[in-house]
Amino acid sequence: MDPEDETAAPDGRGSWGWFLRGLAGIVSAPALILMASFVGFGGLVRESGWSAGEAAMMTGMVWALPSQVVFVGSVAAGASLGATIIAVALSAVRLLPMTVALMPVLRDPKRSVVAYLPASHFIAITAWVVAMLRLPGIPREHRLAFFSGFGLALTSCNIGVTVLSHQLAGTVPPSIAAGLFFLTPIYFLVSLWSAARMRCDYLALLVGLALGPVFHRISPEFDILWVGILGGTLAYGIHRVVGRR
Repeated sequence: MDPEDETAAPDGRGSWGWFLRGLAGIVSAPALILMASFVGFGGLVRESGWSAGEAAMMTGMVWALPSQVVFVGSVAAGASLGATIIAVALSAVRLLPMTVALMPVLRDPKRSVVAYLPASHFIAITAWVVAMLRLPGIPREHRLAFFSGFGLALTSCNIGVTVLSHQLAGTVPPSIAAGLFFLTPIYFLVSLWSAARMRCDYLALLVGLALGPVFHRISPEFDILWVGILGGTLAYGIHRVVGRR
């Protein structure tokens, strides 16, 4: 028996029941925090000149708030299409190791890999954290149903939050709008920090925070790209040198 299955008690629910249980997971602290952060994203998109429909499509198709922020910020800064694509792609690279770590927990050997492709779209920090915490306690054959329900509810609700906050951004007092707007970078930073697993991850974040203002002054069109490349490389180099001692 898989060690992770030892914590999964037998349950009489079918896959449909676990799917509904996943939908109900939207009423949870991680989901509510994410929705509050998407309130800030709706304001960001409106301030950047995007329509509510474009904002909704971005949330539904990209479904990774840091990547969405990078995309909107790059376009607003006047970056070229190529630079924007590279910046967004680099910001999404973090999802690959998250997927690799999640699949042994999520996958049922009896199912085809193809069955997991639609659910892979839901993998982002919030869904990943909830899945890693909740799935070991769910019978393996029903884990995909639970994750799909939670991911669908999370994505759908945040599309609605994005559209609603986009519409309300112009009607709320400036101080409240500024506070909601600031939720986005706060979520960005806190999510990356909480998802870090190694010392070099934390070091890369600290180096990025230090270099961000510098490169914003030097090259605002490519600041995110340069900070990511140079900051990550520098942090990795320091980690390697210190680790040899």
